[in-house]
Amino acid sequence: MNSYRSVLLRGVGAGGIAGLLAGLVGLFVVEVPIRAALAVEEARAATEPVEPGGHDHGELFGRGTQLVGGVLAAVIVGLAVGALFATAYAGSRRWFTDRPPFSRSVSLAAAVFGAAALLPAIKYPANPPAVGDPNTVGYRTVLYLGVIAAGLLVVFGASYLASRLGHLSRPVRSTAVALAVIAGFTVILLAFPAPPDAIPEDMPSNVLWDFRLASLAETATLWLGLGVVFGLLIDPAVRTRSGSKAKATALGA
Repeated sequence: MNSYRSVLLRGVGAGGIAGLLAGLVGLFVVEVPIRAALAVEEARAATEPVEPGGHDHGELFGRGTQLVGGVLAAVIVGLAVGALFATAYAGSRRWFTDRPPFSRSVSLAAAVFGAAALLPAIKYPANPPAVGDPNTVGYRTVLYLGVIAAGLLVVFGASYLASRLGHLSRPVRSTAVALAVIAGFTVILLAFPAPPDAIPEDMPSNVLWDFRLASLAETATLWLGLGVVFGLLIDPAVRTRSGSKAKATALGA
């Protein structure tokens, strides 16, 4: 049995690795539609009249510095998320004793990804630069965080429901939990208001959806990568198999 400190350290390590992978996805995949959206923004600015006495406020940091900072930020976020994930895993171990640690880790990561990334992406999909009214940032943030909180509440309720239905067969229990999750997510999608900002006519639809899908891929890399790496680190069966293979290789050398 791993102590909480051991679980926490593995979670932080797995989060750092997953954050780095997500940052690389952001660097090489998300950056492509971002540059296309910035070109739209620059073209729009060139056609707008300059107010008398106005100033052109350049960026404080160059694009290269921003990209490096984005990767570092993803790693830092991964470390924090890894600590929270390890804590959630430690708290849920008593509910799913019939599953191996690797399976529990991946399942937990998939559940959190669905609630904290996929669900808000469906209701309030990410928008690239040149989309969105700066005056609605606060309102949009509240809505987005509200969907995440509601989705996590549904996941927690589903986990509790699964633990209470342990006396049922796995197919029946899985079906009941899946229906409860679908119902909860449907209520959230219908209850929250529509996105407040319209999409500008000069924003190409391919750029918009390339950015949204790339952003979702970056988030998926963080959560699913965290679940896989943490599962590999926490599952004693994986470490035993790895050690046995290494020993067999050494003996055969």
